[in-house]
Amino acid sequence: MPDLPSIALIQSQFLDPLRIGLIVGLVITMYRTRAATGLVMPLVLGVAFVAVILPMSNPKPDVTLVDAVLAGLVSNLVILAIVLGLSVIVRRLRG
Repeated sequence: MPDLPSIALIQSQFLDPLRIGLIVGLVITMYRTRAATGLVMPLVLGVAFVAVILPMSNPKPDVTLVDAVLAGLVSNLVILAIVLGLSVIVRRLRG
């Protein structure tokens, strides 16, 4: 069985401001283009893109690319769930 990404790696990705900003931008873009692209596909592709592009652009010597991408997918999905939840609250409060 392959080694799973460490919890410390996932935790460090939760605090990455670039990752959080990209996910927030993904949600904003998804809402603005939902008539043309839908809701699910942009989110799936965006989460995967961010999970791959960040470790490729800023590699860490002690972490393999596969581990970084897998950890990125997990942390991106959690961040996405939080951002989507907040966006639903904001949209309902605006009326």
